[in-house]
Amino acid sequence: MMVETVTGRIPVESLGRTLMHEHLFIAFPGSWFDPLAKYDRAEIIEEAVRRLIRLRTEYGVRTLVDPCPIELGRDVTIMKEVSEKSGVQIVCTTGFYNEERGLPYYWRVRTVDEIADLYIREITRGIGDTGVKAGALKVSTSAPAVTEQERKFLAAACIAEKATGVPIITHTTYGCAGPQQQQLFATGGVAPHRCLIGHCCANPDHAYHRRVVEGGSYIGFDQIGMDLYQRDDVRADNLAKLVHAGYRAQVIMSMDRICGWLGKSSRPLTADQIAKIEHLKSQGLHQAYTYMFTDFIPMLYARGVSQADIVSILEDNPRRFFAGEVLPDKQTN
Repeated sequence: MMVETVTGRIPVESLGRTLMHEHLFIAFPGSWFDPLAKYDRAEIIEEAVRRLIRLRTEYGVRTLVDPCPIELGRDVTIMKEVSEKSGVQIVCTTGFYNEERGLPYYWRVRTVDEIADLYIREITRGIGDTGVKAGALKVSTSAPAVTEQERKFLAAACIAEKATGVPIITHTTYGCAGPQQQQLFATGGVAPHRCLIGHCCANPDHAYHRRVVEGGSYIGFDQIGMDLYQRDDVRADNLAKLVHAGYRAQVIMSMDRICGWLGKSSRPLTADQIAKIEHLKSQGLHQAYTYMFTDFIPMLYARGVSQADIVSILEDNPRRFFAGEVLPDKQTN
């Protein structure tokens, strides 16, 4: 089984330690028209390379998945250059964002089949004229439920998954609508283990997490360190509960970090939130890219999650997800 990266195809066994949901560059729709927005491509690449080299050399990260939606400034030429200079393999995706913050009008009025054709083309032929092919599909939905418009894009992703065999990575807003996503994937004929239901750790409800894993999908604890959405002690508690209940094989860990973005924040921020962001900047924002290893994983150890569990979550689960293998039997500690 092969996986498409921004520098070419690799055997799935070569993925190694993988962060399944990180970003190099983001630009929300409309930011390009802000005369005050600054964009230094070379500086963003330099910073991303520095962060990824540290992840590779100090923490053994070999692969990073950047599921940037098409309309959020996705630039696969940046990804390719960063991959070549850092030595970290990068997988990009095809797919749009949610209705509130994305879904350009042109694509909203396209048919399901037209949207699916775009996805299939970017997977099989490449993105624009870059020669870079998407290695996974991206689906994004709103809170508290999937909108009618989003259902169309999700249906298109189902068509593309069945046509190409690449897996689906999702965004859920505030950890809502994961089980609804699963129901819609099932309706579209996609097996649950071909889907990673993202950002579930923003939801504090362990019963919600159990619904997702019992539905047969991978579950994303992939906003680690983002206390704007949820405290990490809550994330650690819930992740440990899943591991101890035998669902280790379905857990995905990542941080949803961004190296650089164009313009201002995508949402209004409180004074406290702005202060936290400025503090991170003052400490060197690159530290945020290593936070999962320096701070969060020790929190898991304190809750009885073993080093073997961590290795399996970061290495075995991404490999199995991309390979399309069925999930192993549940095992309790």
